[in-house]
Amino acid sequence: MKQIILLVLISTTFLAVAQKQKTTVKGQPNVICIYADDLGYGDLSCYGATNIKTPNLDRLAAGGIRFTNGHATSATCTPSRFAFMTGQYPWRTAGVAILPGDAALIVPTDKVTLPKLFKQAGYQTAIVGKWHLGLGEQVEKNWNGEIKPGPNEVGFDYSFIFPATADRVPTVFLENHQVVAHDIKDPITVDYKKPIGTDPTGKDHPELLKMMSSPGQGHNQTIVNGIGRIGYMSGGKLARWVDEELSSTFLSNAQGFIEENQKKPFFLYFALTEPHVPRMPATRFRGKSGLGLRGDAILQLDWTVGEIMKQLKALNLDQNTVIVFTSDNGPVLDDGYVDEAEEKYKDHPPMGKLRGGKYSAFEGGTRVPFIVSWPEKIKPKVSGALVSQVDLLATFAGILKQPLPKEARDSEDLTKAFLGQSDQGRSVYIEQGGPLSILKDGWKYISPSNGPAFNKAVAIETGNSVNPQLYNLNEDIGERNNLAEKHPEKTKELAALLEKMKQ
Repeated sequence: MKQIILLVLISTTFLAVAQKQKTTVKGQPNVICIYADDLGYGDLSCYGATNIKTPNLDRLAAGGIRFTNGHATSATCTPSRFAFMTGQYPWRTAGVAILPGDAALIVPTDKVTLPKLFKQAGYQTAIVGKWHLGLGEQVEKNWNGEIKPGPNEVGFDYSFIFPATADRVPTVFLENHQVVAHDIKDPITVDYKKPIGTDPTGKDHPELLKMMSSPGQGHNQTIVNGIGRIGYMSGGKLARWVDEELSSTFLSNAQGFIEENQKKPFFLYFALTEPHVPRMPATRFRGKSGLGLRGDAILQLDWTVGEIMKQLKALNLDQNTVIVFTSDNGPVLDDGYVDEAEEKYKDHPPMGKLRGGKYSAFEGGTRVPFIVSWPEKIKPKVSGALVSQVDLLATFAGILKQPLPKEARDSEDLTKAFLGQSDQGRSVYIEQGGPLSILKDGWKYISPSNGPAFNKAVAIETGNSVNPQLYNLNEDIGERNNLAEKHPEKTKELAALLEKMKQ
């Protein structure tokens, strides 16, 4: 009899513990990070744009926190994505720059990353969309077999990606370790140094192009879908994507992951392609924005976000799902293709009131749309807190009660700012846009640099100057008035702090 009672007590205790654990897991929020590509601070109507309407992102912002001082770490894509994944400033690691399509993996497989943090907390994890952080252990790789290490080895249970960017070969999808729709009889070869195969190039056969390449920008190599790319590719004819279907393909896979994991906590990194070049939105969006193909691509982006929001509501997941929406860097108009972006944008500055853009040390390079929504926990507000994508790792470690890995040394726990409980964000922040800049208490110092002050290829001010630059962003967000000579002590203080943090 005593044994029976003991067994009953043990069983009851076990069930209670199991039920408590189940409740704890169930109570955790789902998390979706939606990452736009080259979207500017002034590209959304909720950030002041008047000549384009983005109703779904406006609705997301109205129901959450719209940060006015949210940043990518860098003014280019690969470094920002590296920081997003690792919680480290990318300039601390050698070789973290815009990668070619055949680059080796640069995210460490033996360190805690953002997706690994979620896995530790019991989440299912996935990436869908643009990767651009390298694949495999070396440049030379066999695209016709298993391609690893990659997203799966750095923390994602499921991955559906393209390797680099839409303007670079190979123009194929990878699902986990395999090229989708690969035909062994038509092997894929990729080379970034010399022409290969018999595919026509944009340079030699411009008559085959449906979108012309901008002179001198290099988007004139292997033609895929009527568009010249960066790099040379041979084979894989059945596996090559159609640009107009990129967005819908990624959306379908993202929705499939959400549907499959609706009963358990999940983390989805949804890396969109818009409005990066080549801008080839689906027919349904063509001509709808009045701002050419770039504007149409932004409408497609907004619709895509709306479809995710609609699905969450239909599955009754909307209240306990965190959505973080942001962009990898600032905007650029002419970035490789002739698509009327500059001509159509006379009345729509994509960087808003900011100076610079992609590739620039000015605020237009890294200050980007940054929206956080969690209906169950967050009350709507506009926040001026200084926050960054590099802080997502430490912040979610705080929210999920997970230990913060020591290698994520640049990531700060900004839970109170992200939940709208405080307008205090980071006290100090370093931006990378060519020369490094440091922000502190509303002041910005840009370190001297010998580079050109203007990038003629993309028509963007770089922020380079042989002289130190100091701006009071609280009074001069457009960075027009260099105060370095007027405030030499402040200039010296921030220069010294930047050097200290670099060490």
